[in-house]
Amino acid sequence: MCTNIVYEWLKTLQLPQYAESFVDNGYDDLEVCKQIGDPDLDAIGVAVPHHRRRIHEAVRRLKEADEAAAGLYFTLEPQP
Repeated sequence: MCTNIVYEWLKTLQLPQYAESFVDNGYDDLEVCKQIGDPDLDAIGVAVPHHRRRIHEAVRRLKEADEAAAGLYFTLEPQP
């Protein structure tokens, strides 16, 4: 299997065994992973309660990082 961002994310969670199933179920980038809920984890095959909690916590952190970054932006304007 080729390495992608979801594999790397799951590896940091110490859950790389789910990477292929994530990708097979359409969770091939972190934007999509932010939408994961319990029915998705059922479809992916994550049955171990501790693994589910770890993934839910990681999804929450991804969403929080987005919210923190949402207020930051800049524009490039020509100098007078």
